[in-house]
Amino acid sequence: MSAAAGTAPRPSVLEALHEEEALGKAYDARLLRRLWRWVAAYRGQVALTLLLVAPMFVLEIAPAWIVKTGIDRVIAPAVHGAAPAAPGGWADRLFVPPTGLPTLVWLGLLYLVAMSAGAALQYAQSVVMSKTGQAAMRDLRKDVFVQVQRLHLGFFDRYPVGRLVTRATNDVENVAEMFSAGIVALVTDLLKMLGFAVVLFLVQPKLAAVTFLVVPFLAFCAVVFRLRVRDAFRAVRVRIARINAALQETVTGMKVVQLFTREERNLRDFARLNADHRDAWFLSIRYDAALFSVVEMAQGICVGIILWAGSGLVAAGTLYVFIDWMRRFFQPLRDLSAKYSVMQSSMASCERIFQLLDTAPAVLDPPRAARPARAAAPARRGDVEFDHVSFGYAAGDLVLRDLAFRVEPGEKVAFVGATGAGKSSVIKLLERFYDPQSGRILLDGQDLRELPQAELRRRVALVLQDVFLFAGSIAENLRLGRSDLDDAALERAARAVEAHRFIERLPQGYATEVRERGANLSAGQRQLLSFARALLHGADVLVLDEATSSIDTETEALIQKALRVLWQGKTALVIAHRLSTIQDVDRIYVLHKGRIVEVGRHEELLARRGVYHRLYHLQYQAEERRATG
Repeated sequence: MSAAAGTAPRPSVLEALHEEEALGKAYDARLLRRLWRWVAAYRGQVALTLLLVAPMFVLEIAPAWIVKTGIDRVIAPAVHGAAPAAPGGWADRLFVPPTGLPTLVWLGLLYLVAMSAGAALQYAQSVVMSKTGQAAMRDLRKDVFVQVQRLHLGFFDRYPVGRLVTRATNDVENVAEMFSAGIVALVTDLLKMLGFAVVLFLVQPKLAAVTFLVVPFLAFCAVVFRLRVRDAFRAVRVRIARINAALQETVTGMKVVQLFTREERNLRDFARLNADHRDAWFLSIRYDAALFSVVEMAQGICVGIILWAGSGLVAAGTLYVFIDWMRRFFQPLRDLSAKYSVMQSSMASCERIFQLLDTAPAVLDPPRAARPARAAAPARRGDVEFDHVSFGYAAGDLVLRDLAFRVEPGEKVAFVGATGAGKSSVIKLLERFYDPQSGRILLDGQDLRELPQAELRRRVALVLQDVFLFAGSIAENLRLGRSDLDDAALERAARAVEAHRFIERLPQGYATEVRERGANLSAGQRQLLSFARALLHGADVLVLDEATSSIDTETEALIQKALRVLWQGKTALVIAHRLSTIQDVDRIYVLHKGRIVEVGRHEELLARRGVYHRLYHLQYQAEERRATG
């Protein structure tokens, strides 16, 4: 349906893809400050994660020092035929064995304890970090879901469902990954690298200074890598987005694909997209491999420097310590590519999530203080009035122009007109999916903008042509969460609208499970269920939008009988393309280009030989041609 016909324009596929493919900064302080709102509740766990860094670092440097002690105190003297060396500094004295226990056995036990304790702390930190991330993201995902339900229904006319689902699933998961493999790990790695640099300088400043001459070269390589790999990651995301779009289009249009034998053409197109994605990954892999190789080369150079420059400065055990700690210093740099990718993806996901959370609903309930005082028990009648209403989905492009009419309580009126005349827009305004640009819409004399939306939706029931049913039983779809509706009430409503007969023939009756969107029920059966649902929830005003336009004649007769029960004692507004179904209403409004051009009963409008007469005879002739084949 066009915008003029009642649907706001959707963004193009390219615009949607561009938003999904966007990459953020690897670090954005503004986004992290906003994200802290969800993490703050778990600040104790975050603090614990960071506090564990110190003991983990001690346990990480301990094994090399234990080996150094064994080399200097036992192995080196034995090689040179000298007496075992006495403990030197305070660190060596920590590893003096108990009386009677061989030094190497004692050092082996200490090594095993240090490795086991380090592994246990690493496990504890990973668990705490992951649990913190998942707990915070559970709260964030809940807030995203709450925000989606707060947004006005007009928002969903222009925002693709797939992107909304992505916000609450993939994007939130990306942010959660930042805790386990992103920012916390990055901070931990930086602290460890700083710690290794400090202890190396404490052990032997001259050797450490010579060794770290290679660090500026690594920093330069890291900057180049960051600039190049961003484009590579973006290319990968662009191509996977195109693959997803192609898959979605093919699956959604599978009926057309098979009817017109497009399988080979679709396969060729998909193979091309798949190859492009593979090539993009190859480029990313080359950059990753290049960084890994540079880090390995720098590490090898450092080991060579240590062996060359340190042989005359330090003992063999100290050389071992330098080599081990220097390898551990370079370890985080090997994982830089993965962490950088995680951080970029997480920042982009944060940006998109906050963009959704910052979207203000265009339709809001009035503040309690601004609501007009009403009687304790107001009489609910169902009086509907459009008071010179003008409305458009886009600025300067009006769909309804100065629309004015009134429907008295209990009256049945219909709206007809060509596609794009504004019929559906009337219904959307009455349900307050949108607010008009000018004029007022009144329900029992009260402006809809002064009514809470929940109260409005209780008083105005909408029955659509495309009936939505949730996964669950027939009974659950009738109750829609209301606990005050017992089984007897469900059956009375179903009998009243002719739905009980087909329900009792189902395998489990009212307990029969409904498949996704009611796929195991016919269009007529779904329509009757929607009537029963509307009757159960007791609205004053009944709105039927194309409620009988896509069913067979026999089912239509059944539905017309159900309708008479459904709208008994209610104000009813009907939109129908089948003009034969609205001949008994009290009044018909004929819309043309957003204006009411004719008003009257069926016979009166035919006698005028105007727009309604033309529409009726065009439809009659079309139906006659279909009947004669």
